Amino acid sequence: MMFDFDRYDLLTIFVVSVGVIFAASEIGRRYGVFARGRGRDNDATLEAAVLGLLALMISFTFSMALTLFEARRDAVLNEANAIGTTALRARLLPAPHDARAVKLLRDYVQIRLDLYRRAPSARELDAAIDQSNAIQTSLWQEVKAVEAVDKGMVPTGLFIQTLNEMIDNQEKRVTAYRNRVPDIALVALYAIAFIAVAFAGFGAELDSRRSRLPVYLTGMIVCTVLLLIQDLGRPDAGLIWAGQQPMIDTAASIAAFPD
Repeated sequence: MMFDFDRYDLLTIFVVSVGVIFAASEIGRRYGVFARGRGRDNDATLEAAVLGLLALMISFTFSMALTLFEARRDAVLNEANAIGTTALRARLLPAPHDARAVKLLRDYVQIRLDLYRRAPSARELDAAIDQSNAIQTSLWQEVKAVEAVDKGMVPTGLFIQTLNEMIDNQEKRVTAYRNRVPDIALVALYAIAFIAVAFAGFGAELDSRRSRLPVYLTGMIVCTVLLLIQDLGRPDAGLIWAGQQPMIDTAASIAAFPD
């Protein structure tokens, strides 16, 4: 069974990472004690190759995490725009359907604001989706009631168009929220980091002129970058948040509509 990084908070992961990486440098150093006096040309080449592979792997996973973060941020903006446009077009519907639709959309936005103020659990997310789906059904009922009176109304067609976009954007946002950096990529990254730092400690012990301080600094930098990658890859669970300002602005705009 693959290790699940999402089960642990980022601080715990960082502390354990530092311990594991420093242990790797110590293991490499102790092995280097027994290897002193032998030629080290091949060792230096292998050390450089593993460090290069680590840099490549960090670049790959960082790019993946940043892409996920940008997708979540764009999903918030797109959904907020779709809701705002739907609310504006809802006001074009004949009374009393216009007021009912706007009220439903206010509730729809509030669900999102309440849900994403913190990292929701899977149960909370599913409950919010069910509530949103119920509101979407109610909005369709309002449209059907208007169409039953006059199927040729232009405002109704415009409202249906943006309502479809709003529904699609909900699914896009939920999908973006659920996406993670694959655990297999993180496990591979940690494994390569362990080996690379172990080689660095090994090389530092073979060469008496080299200080061990750069090895420890390298290990700390690697752990910090690994933490940053996981923070970017997690939705609203660490120090880096996608932000809800577009949704907040949309909620304020709808709240300002005259009753």
